[in-house]
Amino acid sequence: MHEHTVRATISSGVVEGFTREGVNRWRSIPYARPPVGPLRLRAPQPPEPWRGVRYCHGFANCAPQQRKYTLTGLGRYQPMGEDCLTLNVVAPEHPGDEPLPVLVFIHGGAYILGSSATPIYDGVKLARRGCVYVSVNYRLGPLGCLDLSSLANSAHPIDSNLFLRDLVLALQWVQDNIAVFGGDPDSVTIFGESAGAHAVATLLAVPAAKGLFHQAISESPASGMSCSVQQAEVLAERFATLLGADRAEAAAVVRSAAAADLVNAMDELITLGSTEMLGAFPAGPTYGDDYLPVEPLEAMRRGDAHRVPLIVGNNAEEARLFTRFLKLLPTTEPMIEALLAEAGPEVRARITAAYPDYPRPAACVRLGGDFAFASAAWTIAEAHSAHAPTYLYRYDYAPRTLKWSGLGATHATELLAVFDVYRTRFGSLLTAAGDQRSAARVTADVQSRWLGFSRSGIPGGDWPAYDPDDRAVLVFDRSTRVEFDPDRDRRTAWSGFSLTG
Repeated sequence: MHEHTVRATISSGVVEGFTREGVNRWRSIPYARPPVGPLRLRAPQPPEPWRGVRYCHGFANCAPQQRKYTLTGLGRYQPMGEDCLTLNVVAPEHPGDEPLPVLVFIHGGAYILGSSATPIYDGVKLARRGCVYVSVNYRLGPLGCLDLSSLANSAHPIDSNLFLRDLVLALQWVQDNIAVFGGDPDSVTIFGESAGAHAVATLLAVPAAKGLFHQAISESPASGMSCSVQQAEVLAERFATLLGADRAEAAAVVRSAAAADLVNAMDELITLGSTEMLGAFPAGPTYGDDYLPVEPLEAMRRGDAHRVPLIVGNNAEEARLFTRFLKLLPTTEPMIEALLAEAGPEVRARITAAYPDYPRPAACVRLGGDFAFASAAWTIAEAHSAHAPTYLYRYDYAPRTLKWSGLGATHATELLAVFDVYRTRFGSLLTAAGDQRSAARVTADVQSRWLGFSRSGIPGGDWPAYDPDDRAVLVFDRSTRVEFDPDRDRRTAWSGFSLTG
């Protein structure tokens, strides 16, 4: 396999990557100064320039999280550290004369786990089809996605919405540097899945992100992950208590505690939140401050969000994954009854009526998936489509192996198509029951639409934009088709439901 090194000169210095199989790759380029020491819990700063050549051949740290989530292969774990604000670039070796569209990927993981180094996210197949692909790390959990700014004092300043500030600085880096890699800074598409999709939708409402991206793709955005400044204060105090800190010393403690202790306290806070129903999930953005003034959906409804073309959607069987791993969703009757008790008897009756088999297990799983993901996609499409072109999809495709395993088209399975995983060794196991052709067809379809959208803001002429008259939904499956308001009863049942209200 022919491999050689490749260098690029960016605003902070020279970076060296490598070329393999027709693509250039640079890994772990810093887009910010390490947020350590006095910069912990502070807004990110642009990187310090360096002399000489910085070697960007391998992945450096992911953000601090539970170690079990950092597995990158059999017995291999990615190192963790607070010095994690880096991004990766993959570009065609011979890009041609015209600058290429840029796709910037924001990984998911409930805002508490994940890494841009996860093998599925390598982006090589997308780049090979004609784009410059960027994947970003951002601060997670208590160091980036839990708003501790209410604990601050003059000796220990703390900023809010740190992960959003990280992502905006990364997008600013793309504006300043991507042309060097063959990318077009005037054609940037942000896309993400799960918490990453929620971050994409949130960036639509961040004033500082204006002009930094031109299209957005939100794959299975989660609901209930934004909280108000008032809720954030309650969560911050609860977090300080879990660390054993009183109010007076809380700022000093969170600025100096070991990262692992902060991560463990965050886990306790999430467990408490799920038993006490504290409203929003503790990790995520905070609205009502100067960085994110308005709750993102509300900003979309008002037309105050960035009016860029948007693709948003969800998978047919989102919640099945969460019945086996990461049991964060309400997928059983007791959990659902606790969730709906908050909303009152009328709302409970309306929602459960939309699931005729409730409370049978399959209906509970479907209801939990709609609560967490489909309702967010439906609501975002309704709100954003009034002001900008919006395209809604539902991803139904699952190879037989996933159906037999009981997972089906569950959460994150669309990533197998987006990143062309079916043609890898792992992917070939999933298609072993005679699904190679259908998997290849769905993959080609999804990638063509995502790439076409990144060039023109239109994901194919046969996919009508969403509007409240006919509510067109593109259904990805063995035969992809357009349906009109296919989940009407469930969509209307969830309309107006809010845990944060």
